[in-house]
Amino acid sequence: MTETMPNEAVLDPLGDQDATSAQKTSRNRAKVGSARPSSLLYTYGPGAVMDLPQLTAMPAGLDDWDRIWERRESVPTIHAPRLLAVVKNFLPGVTQLRPFPWAPKRSFADREGEDLGIPARVFPQWLRCTGCNKLGPLSQFTYVNTNPFRPDEARFEHRKCPGPDGRIRKVPSQVVAARYLLACTDGHLDEFPYDWWVHQGQACSSGAEIRPLAMLERTVGKGASATIECKACSLKRPMNEAQGDAGRDKLPRCRGRHPHLGLFAKNGCDHQARVMLLGASNLWFPATQSVIVMPESETETVMTRGDELRAAIGPKKLEKYHADVDRIREELDDVDSRLVALSDDELLAAIAASMAPPPSEDERQAELARFDPIDLLVPEWNYLQRDPAGAHHVDEQTGLAMTSLGDLHPDLRGLGISRGLAVDSLRKVNALVGFTRIDEMERANDLPSRLVPLTRSARTEWAVATEDRGEGIFLQLDEARVAEWEAQIESTDLWEAHRASHQRNFDARFSETSKDIDADSRFLPARYWLAHTFAHLLIREMAMYSGYSAASLSERVYAWNETDDRPAAAGLLIVTTASDSDGTLGGLVSLSERTSLNRIVGRALTRARRCSSDPVCAQRVPKDPEDFLHGAACHTCAMASETSCERANRFLDRRFVLDLPGYGGYGFFS
Repeated sequence: MTETMPNEAVLDPLGDQDATSAQKTSRNRAKVGSARPSSLLYTYGPGAVMDLPQLTAMPAGLDDWDRIWERRESVPTIHAPRLLAVVKNFLPGVTQLRPFPWAPKRSFADREGEDLGIPARVFPQWLRCTGCNKLGPLSQFTYVNTNPFRPDEARFEHRKCPGPDGRIRKVPSQVVAARYLLACTDGHLDEFPYDWWVHQGQACSSGAEIRPLAMLERTVGKGASATIECKACSLKRPMNEAQGDAGRDKLPRCRGRHPHLGLFAKNGCDHQARVMLLGASNLWFPATQSVIVMPESETETVMTRGDELRAAIGPKKLEKYHADVDRIREELDDVDSRLVALSDDELLAAIAASMAPPPSEDERQAELARFDPIDLLVPEWNYLQRDPAGAHHVDEQTGLAMTSLGDLHPDLRGLGISRGLAVDSLRKVNALVGFTRIDEMERANDLPSRLVPLTRSARTEWAVATEDRGEGIFLQLDEARVAEWEAQIESTDLWEAHRASHQRNFDARFSETSKDIDADSRFLPARYWLAHTFAHLLIREMAMYSGYSAASLSERVYAWNETDDRPAAAGLLIVTTASDSDGTLGGLVSLSERTSLNRIVGRALTRARRCSSDPVCAQRVPKDPEDFLHGAACHTCAMASETSCERANRFLDRRFVLDLPGYGGYGFFS
């Protein structure tokens, strides 16, 4: 993570270090913190607010990352054509996926990656002194970060702080971010207007040009508990007046600000802003797409070759030499592109594909409306239906290595588990296409308008992605038994209670612009509840024996009903991956041995029969006005960490996995 002082036209934080060498002067160092690629993708991406040891920063949009990549002779890319095709629905013009500008250090003295980093702005830029409660923009405080080996010491200080008793302190007081922000459902984020708030939109009665403000904390850590005071006119106003629906009417209209891009929405914003606390969980929801790279699902096409061609030689050279095949081949040879081996006809086809006009906005919106996240899973499911050629069969193209579990233990077959695969090594690619605020991505029908852009320009050549490597275990449920069980479950009162709760949840939590969606279209089938809950139970049990923490294990659930375009599916893949290493240690795959797997599944089901919160947990059924999206499941028995669950611990119920007291006949494995 890198940082630059505010009000600079261009974000080039590493330029500070360049200038230091040239001018022989002491300058602030650029490094202010660090984060793993997976954290930057799912928690602290562009537009999110990241808590560093002494300050808060917001990663900038992708436009500013180009200046970082220019320091390298060549830019690394991630090959995943199937994912790239989906990303282009959200980000037209994208021709390549790039990793984060980051490189791991192999030793303390290793200088690899020092020229890389993610540009970031200090945000929020209103700060509070912990010594005297002074509230002001960061220009009123002193920035300190001169030690290149201690980025955690980057901080703001209030020098000559008078303290609460008015005595000047010899030691500067620590300054922290003022913790209130304004946000709206269109993804805009702004500083809280403290001066406007305390004066209720009027001018200060003192007539002073500089109005010193103070933030008085009365009850630390309990919501909007602070009071804003103007030292010039002695006016005070508590922040709890800004909370709730009544408080929202007292706030100014949203200004349409995107601080990660350094701009405001072109046509402004019509939404009413709402107050949010710094660090709120709904401040930033990533919109990501991911695939597990598998043979045939990543087959090369003319379009993927066209994208690779444009990325290899650049749009300017492509435009200039597109009619000259020999010159294009020379350019490809200069950059050592594998496309140089194509025949003239294949190269001409790739050139034509790369020069084709992009789809119109109407065409893109129509394609986005047709997009179904299940479409990414279907090719994976189809490939997993095939037994590998032998033990530890490795596909040279994708690096996917699988071993059939062969004849499963009779106990597992008796439970309704029909097949199993040990995935010895796999590659998972995850791409960020944007983000939302307040409402999650899946809670918006008008997603194209609410998905916050990652760049200032309407079109961008690349999107950011991570490449994870790891291992996993795949289990498939017997389709005939699942179909029979599902038909019975979906005619029960328990299932109707879940469906009604989902409707209430949908009506209560969706944005105002999404009321026209049919809630049942987002309600997942009973087979998904079954596979999802079973996956959580396995994750909790496997964590005890695999050597990995439960948070390191994640699920990929294949569960949908048959349609004209795809066959029915009922299965799950438990994986562990790492984005900053060559893979994992094999502890998960080791559990796929015939006897071990039977023992793991048996113990997982046995533990699930009892929860320390029973009978409350086991008999939990949502009733009006309750709108929770789980049944007999809680953090004691079935819920998992955010990094493990693909549905944020929704659509879980132990009663669909096995019979619980008072609910006999519901459990699939019973």
